[in-house]
Amino acid sequence: MVAESPTTGTVGYGTTVASTPAITDDFRRFANDVPLMMWRSDAQGRAVHHNACWLQFTGRPLDVELDVGWRTGLHPDDFDRHARIVSDAFLIREPFTVEFRLRRHDGAYRWLLDTARPLTEGEDFHGYLGSCFDITDRKHAEENIEHALAEKETLLAEVYHRVRNNLQVMVSLIGLYGRAAPEPCRGSFEALGQRVRAIALVQQHLHEAPHIASIDLRDYLHRLASGLGQLRRAGRIGVHVGGVGTSLVEPRTANALGMIVAEIVAECLDATAESVSCTIAIDIDAPAGAPVSLTIVSGNGEAAEAGRANIPKLGPRLIAAYAAQAEIAVTGTATKRDPLRLQLPEARVSAQA
Repeated sequence: MVAESPTTGTVGYGTTVASTPAITDDFRRFANDVPLMMWRSDAQGRAVHHNACWLQFTGRPLDVELDVGWRTGLHPDDFDRHARIVSDAFLIREPFTVEFRLRRHDGAYRWLLDTARPLTEGEDFHGYLGSCFDITDRKHAEENIEHALAEKETLLAEVYHRVRNNLQVMVSLIGLYGRAAPEPCRGSFEALGQRVRAIALVQQHLHEAPHIASIDLRDYLHRLASGLGQLRRAGRIGVHVGGVGTSLVEPRTANALGMIVAEIVAECLDATAESVSCTIAIDIDAPAGAPVSLTIVSGNGEAAEAGRANIPKLGPRLIAAYAAQAEIAVTGTATKRDPLRLQLPEARVSAQA
């Protein structure tokens, strides 16, 4: 069963090989009783036997299947790949496994998983003995899964673009209303617009995560922090992510944490003058086999600016609401004396050392 064309003979290897032992009656009886497709080749790769299960599958007599005749049933798209894999195995006389499509007696092509081992006797090589399983149903299931995943990715991309576009419209509307509002109210409109931009940034980083079903928390927060630092008052805010270990979290948890971090950044900026730098420190504690927790401290959260006192302080209420959505336990105020502590639910994280 080595590399050859459907019309030509066997391709030899230019080596001296021992003659193939004759197929005994005992072997034939054994092979025919086995409830799976079996074949045997000689040292040159020519088929010297196919069992009854094989012949029932192809619907052709043994004398037609012997030598290279069986290869006429191979699917044309699998011929070269199959020949290459089998030839490489024959050259080094190693076991091989190959998947290919073979025409059944009713004309339908079915996927087979072919597993073969070399037959040796001392230093002599006598060919291969192989068996085949019909894996068509498994292949179809894999194709259906791939198709479903592709559809899911398309749907997620469409949802993301719609959300992004809607958020952009909201930012524009808030800006229009803010410019038309009385001077004392404009600060609140500006803060609201920045929060909507932060929501859009969180959704962007969720969408760009390599694996949307399980998001690397440390990588995600690093990327998000960098974006938040440039979103508003660039160069005047630094978000640092530290701690021990990392973890994988589901999108719901990642979204809630992103919104919480964005809100702390907004609160810090709202409470400080334009010339004052803000520093947000996030420490991740992700011990193996234990729930993940985060500690967040806002460096300048207590340095309020009198000129911005008209901006509502909604941070604590929003943080509590985001945490509740993802079943995250939250305590503290994110100050140095009272850090914000977030305890992630145990069943929704997967810790990594």
